[in-house]
Amino acid sequence: MAASALVLALSGPGQTAGIAVFVDHVIADLGVGRSAVSLAYMVGTLSGALALPWIGRAVDRFGVQRVLVLVAIGFGGFLVLLSGAQELIGLTAGFIGVRALGQGGMSMIATTAVAIAVTRNRGTLLGLTGSLGAAGISLFPLLAERVITLLGWRYTFVAEGLLIWIVVLPLAFWGLRGATRTPQEEHSSSSGEAEVAEVSAWPLSAIARTSMFWAMAGAIACSGLVSTAVFFHQISILGEQGLTPVQAAANFLPQTVAGLGSALLFGSAADRISPKVLMSAAMAMHALALVTLPMVTPGWGALLYGAALGAAASGARAVESAALPFYFGTANLGTLRGLTQSVAVASTAVGPILLSLAQGQAGSYRPGVLGLALLCFLVAVAVCFARRPRRRVS
Repeated sequence: MAASALVLALSGPGQTAGIAVFVDHVIADLGVGRSAVSLAYMVGTLSGALALPWIGRAVDRFGVQRVLVLVAIGFGGFLVLLSGAQELIGLTAGFIGVRALGQGGMSMIATTAVAIAVTRNRGTLLGLTGSLGAAGISLFPLLAERVITLLGWRYTFVAEGLLIWIVVLPLAFWGLRGATRTPQEEHSSSSGEAEVAEVSAWPLSAIARTSMFWAMAGAIACSGLVSTAVFFHQISILGEQGLTPVQAAANFLPQTVAGLGSALLFGSAADRISPKVLMSAAMAMHALALVTLPMVTPGWGALLYGAALGAAASGARAVESAALPFYFGTANLGTLRGLTQSVAVASTAVGPILLSLAQGQAGSYRPGVLGLALLCFLVAVAVCFARRPRRRVS
């Protein structure tokens, strides 16, 4: 679990928060517009998402360790590639790699490793892994901004790539040995319900026909879209509400702290409460946080907004990690998580550009943010109608 949490933390350079601190520096250095960078980010993320089902399938076939080695080598390489970007084509190519292998591959492998290795209290330990990983991810924007000030954004990307190679490769070889097995059958779930034994070896075609799978995939996609949109433009969004750039950047801290507690709470609750109920609650929290944006002011208002948003996003991720093995077992977990992560990563691609376009049309971020709140509310309601999957035994 500790090794997986560290792998998850080191996905930070590929996460939106880790990339966001480079955006203004890239715009100034390359002489391109914010919308152009947002578009490059969208294209890179969408293209990167296409690789995730293949990565998930490789985890099921070859195991966590082997796949993590290849992902870490590629992730570090694409970070180094980003350091040499001179125009939008190179920037887009770098975004493809770091989003596919960092945000997608590293995150998926970290949580899948825990889900495979753990059979009791799985939700609690997944929540703890997510909390520790999120804490590490939250450090990257702060550390990267300091290093950028000293070395420039290009050398900072190189430093991040070297860090991935130096830390993750040894972890892959020696730290994840407990996750090398791929169990084909489990006789009980983390909640102790015997029904999961019936679904632990579901064929993929049957899983894809269940409303629960698509409810979870749709909810995590919506959460990713909304979170990425507001995080990517956080400095500008909170600037409209009267916060300085320093205050807006500092708002990542309450988001992170609340997210840590939320991941633990939602993950632990997933061992006792239906994951679909928890996912609906997380999406309702998303909607509530976004609706409060027009009332945000420097001080407590911004603090509560950031905390609610961070709690909602982390809660949704924790529930999704626990829900798939809860409902469908671990026999095809890598492939399933590859599919859901692919949908989630693809959704994060369109979030920033959609919010940017909405801001351009309205002259303010508020209408776009309220539209995202409505989307979260609709998803929260839809998840409630998903039926618990029951495998037909012939």
